[in-house]
Amino acid sequence: MTTVTDSLPIATLGAYLADNIANFGKLLEAEKFSGGQSNPTYMLTTDHKKYVLRRKPAGELLPSAHAVDREFRVMSALAGSGVPVPTMHTLCDDDAIIGSMFYVMDFIDGDIFWDAQLTEVDKGLRGPMYAKMNEVLAALHRVDIAKAGLESFGRPGNYFERQLSRWTKQYRGAETETIDAMEKLMAWLPANMPEDDGQVSLIHGDYRLDNMIFASGKAEVLAVLDWELSTLGHPYSDIAYQCMQLRMPADPSLGNLAGLNGVDRAKLGIPSEEEYVAAYCKHMGISEIPNWTFYLAFSFFRFAAILQGIMKRYLDGTASNEEALAYGKMAGPMAEIAIAYLAEQGQL
Repeated sequence: MTTVTDSLPIATLGAYLADNIANFGKLLEAEKFSGGQSNPTYMLTTDHKKYVLRRKPAGELLPSAHAVDREFRVMSALAGSGVPVPTMHTLCDDDAIIGSMFYVMDFIDGDIFWDAQLTEVDKGLRGPMYAKMNEVLAALHRVDIAKAGLESFGRPGNYFERQLSRWTKQYRGAETETIDAMEKLMAWLPANMPEDDGQVSLIHGDYRLDNMIFASGKAEVLAVLDWELSTLGHPYSDIAYQCMQLRMPADPSLGNLAGLNGVDRAKLGIPSEEEYVAAYCKHMGISEIPNWTFYLAFSFFRFAAILQGIMKRYLDGTASNEEALAYGKMAGPMAEIAIAYLAEQGQL
């Protein structure tokens, strides 16, 4: 018996995919995943195998947001590289099929962890899992952009300058109230931007634990997911972003936004920030990451802008997750953490 979940037109979609994916079979079910805040994602079950469909959300969207076509392009380009990604099958830009652009990829059977403390796994496995994430991130930053056919995947010029401009505009477009800490950040960041050092690599843009699929019971990354924010940019933005998230309070009420601040990492078997950054530097063949304070502050600002976008979608009724309000409310606190961090560093 065929079913429809979250209003996906099973018959129309199934016919389209049967024509565009070899041996697709008959589409039996489309079930929406509960996690994620941006692009609605579905498990597709056929009489042959399982796939994953990822689509743009419905409604009016912010410019350049929800770029599922960019996700499809970059994951297709990374096939066979040292960065694990699912096999990509088809990209559909015909809104007549399900109402918005979407792509379909293989379903990867593994484990996704939302708790930065990795309490669900043995202590002896936690350190190796973080080490593997670190290794995969460095592999991503070493991808030969030209060989992957991604020379046009980002714009030239100072990455942080471009990103600050982009996310300031995105934030203003989604602004629902005045957040004093964001105003301070938007003043501090351009005044303290490091000189462009010319480094350019493929970056993920949302590199974190819950965007990885691990092999069950192993420190092995089967796939890196959610490439919507990927581009050509500065590699330090990815490592700073991941460390920024790990600086979040270890408060279970924050859900997957909970970090490691205030917990004994050594007791958990998880590397400290200093150890994690040092491991990354070793993989990349560098001695240190200068201007770390700026990169972390920028990451807080950018994530706060993303969360504000979620709040706007919630108020507009287009959020893809029932927890959107809780996430949106974190925009202000994220900015406040950044301001507190800058004050601790004597930068304010």
